[in-house]
Formats: sequence, structure tokens, C-alpha cells
Amino acid sequence: MNDIIETIGSSILHHGKYNDRIYLLKLSRNDFPGILHELDELASIEKYSKIIAKVPSFVKDGFLKYGYSVEAFIPRFYNGIEDVYFMGKYFTGSRRQNCDHEKLRKILNAALNGATANSVEGPAAELPAGFYYKICDGSDSHQIAKVYRSVFETYPFPIHDPEYIRKTMDENFIYFSIRENNKIVALASTEMDVDSQNVEMTDFATLPEYQGNGFGSYLLQKMEDEMHKRNIMTAYTIARALSCGINMIFAKMGYSYSGTLLNNTNISGNFESMNVWYKSL
Repeated sequence: MNDIIETIGSSILHHGKYNDRIYLLKLSRNDFPGILHELDELASIEKYSKIIAKVPSFVKDGFLKYGYSVEAFIPRFYNGIEDVYFMGKYFTGSRRQNCDHEKLRKILNAALNGATANSVEGPAAELPAGFYYKICDGSDSHQIAKVYRSVFETYPFPIHDPEYIRKTMDENFIYFSIRENNKIVALASTEMDVDSQNVEMTDFATLPEYQGNGFGSYLLQKMEDEMHKRNIMTAYTIARALSCGINMIFAKMGYSYSGTLLNNTNISGNFESMNVWYKSL
């Protein structure tokens, strides 16, 4: 069961029962402030327990007055000029409650302290013998989907579907891989907003038997290099807050932590909080 992507006016949102939320992905300036009422109305009709809105700074005060709170932000997100805010609004007490506060704090501190202790930011290490790096193309879609099925039991977007993978490739995604004998063993992707010159570094996955080789860090360096070529100014990620490994990768690669989206995403049947990390490229 996948949530759907649709529009309100000219704004793009992702919503459905699986994540029990509305995610306002892209706000059109012409839709503000009317969209505030329309989001509330949709949440009421569908009985969603959360709205998360990714919005430019000029609407921040309007969202605050409508019951939202700031959960994270990224400076100079739009074309290296305007900040973005992740604004959360809750409709149930249980969705707002942070049951993992102490665990989340320890993982975040471990990532930040680990980055400080190993503050060497430079070229990615060489791959082990027998492995090589390659940007994926349409012929890889079935293998990409197979890797994601192996690593993620469920996911907020249909990355288990080869047709979805091909569709995103034709739009604004690039998939990066590490391979052994043409078998993809590790993956990640960039979701680019070319007009606003920012990119989400996302969908990191390494087959279980190949973990521990530093493939995530290697891919992230290659992704950054490719984004440099495309004049992207800001990179960010929305990482599972309970995953020490992925938070450590971004911290060590010089990304700054800027907030946590509470109980934001359904992963394998449970709502998980997500940490936002960003870096100026």
C-alpha cells in the first residue's frame, strides 16, 4: 500500500494511510495562504494524524499561526538564498509523543562526536578489490528494485517497483551503484530540484552480506561530485534517526544536523523519527 502524490493548486503533496500523514513536498507561492485550510480539510476528511510541510521562509510565520511548529530547517536552500523550514502539525497526542527520546539523543550524540573525532573530510577511500562504481541507467531498474526489496521490507515510496525506478530516472533522479561482477551490491540516489539548486541524498542501501565496507560513504562522495557538476548548491538528507550508521556517514562527511521530524515515516510497520542533515556544496 503506497501513498500517492498529487497536487493542490500548483503545490505538490504526498499523502495516504500508510504514513498516516500529508507531506507538502513543494509549495507554490500562489497557493499560500489558502493551502493552509485545504491541508487541514484533507487531514480531517482522511483522519490523518500529522502534516509535515517543507516550505520557504516567507511562509514560516503563517504556518506557525496555523498550529505548526518548526521541526527542522536548512539555510540557503532555494538557489543558495532562501531558507527552508520543515513544519509539523499533529492531530493526535500519540503521534506527537516522543517515546524514543533518550535513544535518539544517544545516537545523534554518537554521530556528532564520531564526526568530531574523525574530522577528516576528503576523497572517498578506494573500493575493495573486485568492486567498482557506476551510475545506473534504465537497464538496471529490475536489479535496483531487487536490491531495495532485499534491504527494505517496506518503504514510503514504491522503490520496489522497476517501473517506478525507470519513471524517476526519466524525471529528476540519478541512481548510483557499487557492483561486483555487474551485480549491484550497494545503492543510493539523488533527487534533484534543479530549478532551486538543491538535492536530497536518499535511498542508501547495501546488501546485508556486503555491509561494513564503507560503501555508503563512498557513494555519498561520488554523489556530491556529480551534483557539483550540475551546479547544485545545497545537499540534504532525511535519515532514520534510529540508524546510527547512516547518521554517522553524514556527520563524518561534513553535514550539519538541523532537526528531527518526529514520528514521521512508516518503516516496516512502525513510525520512525527522521533526522535532517544538510551541507553547502
